Amino acid sequence: MKLKTILAWSSVLFLAPPAFPADDQVQQLKLQLRQMQEDFEKTRRQQQAQIESLSQKLDALTNPPSVVSVRAPARTAEQKKTAPELATAVVPAGGQTASPPPIPSARAGSAYLNLSYGTLLSAGWSSVPDPSAQLQLGDHDPIKRGFALRNAEITVDGAVDPYFKGFANIVLKLSKDNETAVELEESFLQSTSLPANLQLKAGQYFAAFGRQNPQHPHTWAFVDQPLILNRAFGPEGLRSIGAQLSWLAPTPFYTEFFLSVLDGQGGTAFSFRHPGEPDATGVNRVAGHATIDRTLRGAHDLLYVPRVAASFELTDTTTLLAGLSGAFGPNATGPNNRTELYGVDLFWKWKPPAAAQGFPYVTWQTEALYRRFSAAADLVRLTPLRAETLRDSGAYSQVVYGFKPRWNAGLRFDYVNGNAAGSNPGDPFRGERYRVSPELTFLPSEFSKIRLQYNYDHGDLFGTAHSIWMQLEFGLGAHAAHKY
Repeated sequence: MKLKTILAWSSVLFLAPPAFPADDQVQQLKLQLRQMQEDFEKTRRQQQAQIESLSQKLDALTNPPSVVSVRAPARTAEQKKTAPELATAVVPAGGQTASPPPIPSARAGSAYLNLSYGTLLSAGWSSVPDPSAQLQLGDHDPIKRGFALRNAEITVDGAVDPYFKGFANIVLKLSKDNETAVELEESFLQSTSLPANLQLKAGQYFAAFGRQNPQHPHTWAFVDQPLILNRAFGPEGLRSIGAQLSWLAPTPFYTEFFLSVLDGQGGTAFSFRHPGEPDATGVNRVAGHATIDRTLRGAHDLLYVPRVAASFELTDTTTLLAGLSGAFGPNATGPNNRTELYGVDLFWKWKPPAAAQGFPYVTWQTEALYRRFSAAADLVRLTPLRAETLRDSGAYSQVVYGFKPRWNAGLRFDYVNGNAAGSNPGDPFRGERYRVSPELTFLPSEFSKIRLQYNYDHGDLFGTAHSIWMQLEFGLGAHAAHKY
């Protein structure tokens, strides 16, 4: 009986399917599943790293002011070993261990610095022997027959930290005798992360008055400065040391408000606390009136420059930008005399959707200005000059047609006039005058330019004059984007 039982159980065990093959299959499936999970996780990490890398590069190109946290790199074993030693080595006078300074937030890739150099060289001829005396009054205009170099710029811009960008523009120029002069044209700091769409600028900069005054000569559409800007801002444009606060309004279209508070002293504030030029007796004069050393007595002696600008998409192919500007401050002819400047500017552009390399296009730009200059009585003269109010007004209007890639042609009309006054009758910044200027420009690349321009001038002081100027521009290095 016992033997039968043993044989029966043996038969059952022999005929039953073995258990270990099923266990092996389960183990294999688990291994395959684990391997696939590991492969999937590895692929996900690689793709995530690629996405982050591309996002950082894109962010660096499109949004430099953004701020993100920068993680400190992992320390090596040697650094971990020496860290406590360094911490205990720096002990202040009070005997307590100094806490390490917090690591500030910074934007990855924002530590950039652009350096560029550009030159404007002019050559030409005028029917007037000395064009700089009455015709070409801008500081960057051609000033003599033959060759002239009135603008060679060294430009630096970059990120200061997560909160500010910096910009500097150093200009070198040659006089009529080819003597080199150097000036710090602009050097300012500009915020990048203020709340409520605010932006702050501080330093030496061109005031936001009108359209062309804030622009550098290499962005001009013509060789020389418009006549009304010469009359209102002087040869060097309106710029000074100060601060500007701007606010981008939350409107459906672009609207921005500006307010600059400037020192307003010197030749770059021509209509304000400008000491003028010495006469034959050594007395400094502005418009024939002797000037005084008008020091800053309070906030009312500063120069204030408000502006509002708005842009409108008229159609899918046309845009209009309009602006209103003002400038209000003291002048140097007397202790209480003041100057007022008012301006309106328009810029219209047409460019078809199928434009190739930005061409064709048409732009129209115009500005009109009015100046009211209260001049004090001048008792220093042999023949005393009574107090008077000088009033000047004028405008320019220009059209530029980019008719094919790298080619454009333009036409500008200038007009300026002022009231009869008892000031110096030979002052080139007084009297009625107009100018017509056609131009043709060829752009071999974005870093070079060749321009040919003819000027027909007529003025009360010099009659009629003809001038033709050729301008050659070249640039080296990176250059920042220009304002629209």
